[in-house]
Amino acid sequence: MKIGYRFILIVTCFGFVQAAVAQTEMARKEAAYYGIEDVPIPEDIVLEVGGMTLTDKDQLAVCTRRGELWVIDKPYGKDPQYSLFAHGMHEPLGLNYRGNSFYLAQRGELTKITDKDNDGTADSYKTIYAWPLSGNYHDYSYGPKFTENGDMLVTLNLSWIGHGASLVKWRGWMLKITPEGEMTPIATGLRSPSGFVINDAGDVFYSENQGDWVGSGRITHLEKGDFAGNPEGLVWSGEPNSPLDLKMEDIEEQSGLTMYEYAKKVPELKVPAIWLPHTILGISTSDMVFDNTQGKFGPFEGQMFVGDQGHSKIMRVFMEKVNGVYQGAVFPFVEGFSSGILRMLWGSDNSMFVGMTSRGWASTGKKMFGLQRLVWKGKTPFEMKTIKAQDDGFLITFTKPIDKKAGEDVSQYKVTTFNYLYHNTYGSPIVDQRKAEVVAAEVADDGLSVRLRINGMRLGFIHQVKIPLLGSQSGEKLLHPTGYYTLNEVPGGTLKSKPLDNGSDAKGVHQPKRRNEMPLTWTKGPDRKLVIGTEPGLRYDVKELRVKGGAKLEITFTNNDDMLHNLVITQKGVESVDKVAQLALNLGLDGADVNYVPDSKLVLGHTGIVQPGSQETIYFEVPNSAGEYWIVCTFPGHASTMRIKLIVGP
Repeated sequence: MKIGYRFILIVTCFGFVQAAVAQTEMARKEAAYYGIEDVPIPEDIVLEVGGMTLTDKDQLAVCTRRGELWVIDKPYGKDPQYSLFAHGMHEPLGLNYRGNSFYLAQRGELTKITDKDNDGTADSYKTIYAWPLSGNYHDYSYGPKFTENGDMLVTLNLSWIGHGASLVKWRGWMLKITPEGEMTPIATGLRSPSGFVINDAGDVFYSENQGDWVGSGRITHLEKGDFAGNPEGLVWSGEPNSPLDLKMEDIEEQSGLTMYEYAKKVPELKVPAIWLPHTILGISTSDMVFDNTQGKFGPFEGQMFVGDQGHSKIMRVFMEKVNGVYQGAVFPFVEGFSSGILRMLWGSDNSMFVGMTSRGWASTGKKMFGLQRLVWKGKTPFEMKTIKAQDDGFLITFTKPIDKKAGEDVSQYKVTTFNYLYHNTYGSPIVDQRKAEVVAAEVADDGLSVRLRINGMRLGFIHQVKIPLLGSQSGEKLLHPTGYYTLNEVPGGTLKSKPLDNGSDAKGVHQPKRRNEMPLTWTKGPDRKLVIGTEPGLRYDVKELRVKGGAKLEITFTNNDDMLHNLVITQKGVESVDKVAQLALNLGLDGADVNYVPDSKLVLGHTGIVQPGSQETIYFEVPNSAGEYWIVCTFPGHASTMRIKLIVGP
């Protein structure tokens, strides 16, 4: 089948997509070790990156959400050459290359695209395997990834109808497809599986975004017959070729349990190898790559890097296998990319290509799309390199020797355990948060590791390890002093950490500025009733409001989005709203307990966190002082775009 027109477009006149590096203090520190460099994009190309791969000529190929496939010659320099290879596809969100052909997952099929007459443009579009579409906007499809024997893996997103749903066959599944088009379903329970990767051992990992049945971002090791948590895909488990018999009705909608606890009841349920705490380490987990550069990208050979679309940043993951089970620690790595990270790919020079898009999926990086390279500058940062599980603590290794005397001071180490609920509600608050106790710290003779003995470790929990003040022997402080270890197993199988009966640290917090009942003094009721909703792309459906000073307002916030939001009214001035947003981000693990609303005089009124499809009404008396106030969503990552100017006048 031949589609499209035959021509080669080479563009050499560029409008540069500038790096919108968020100049936070952390971004500036990271830039000393890893630089973010733009790959110039022509002004007339909308490069909303859906997939990336390298050709055998070391050209970078990029497919876009607009259905184009561009081949970029000399992508490492300042004058890359863009050629349009193919167009007319339906939002491909993955790309691969083998045997002089490109392979990509469109919304409804796995396609092989070939230039048979070597003129630089595609003239063969072959459908390898097709799957049905419901017409729902959320029917994204991803891949493929090649297995060792040449088969391909693809993943299919759930549709969205107020919750994730498998409206047509195999939505919410990972499928294996042979080059001849034979399909085998592998695993289900997937919600939005945009990122997946295969390690050197042939093991498959996929990344997931917070949503219904997904308390927070996570990475799961997938094997045939696994159920990864969202039961909607189980509607197809009765098919003859399904690898599991579990049914939707076998899963309780509100169990009150964590995934780890619920997996004891349902053996098919595969718990995550890595949890990425929501809002702390991103909000929209995306692509993953393993560091196979043999030390040419810094001191993290063999580790995994994982992107985040919403926060425009990359995290680093150390993973180990304990009792045959993958688990490990995740750390911050580099932030400040120009748009929302969707794809990452190693270049032949051991730099990392980062492909981005933000249309409909707002991000902290302000550009609608972008293509950048992350380059190691040859300097080694002082970091926790690994955290390894012990039966009564952790072994932490470092990239540089630590000060031995300081390292043996147990007060240097802060460990907190916490978890998420497994339920059909969108996301989960942090639950059962407790402090653990470091009772001993033994530093190795070379200073490159410390063995911690800890009371209060808990299987199935995320363990936050903070070392904010520890220095290296040369006096450096850790670039990123916090890591998060997901503890599913311990060596030997028996946890010897002494339990602590200290209850939960989470406390119910009274928030007097969240006024859900009309004040008794409003004897005539509110002066005005306002209804504020949401629009796609992290926006309220109102851009500007004008009210009178002293007016009594009844504000109903309706969240018709598929994400969590709140509504916070701040003091006059952009400086106030920016400060409140930063204070909310700084709340860390405690943010969920207070609806991500900081205790600050800059906050005048607010709702709680409002679930998708829900609403909340608050009562607010407008200040008498005229000026420009602001309404903002302070859920981390949303504040930059989700704002309303509130103009107060006489």
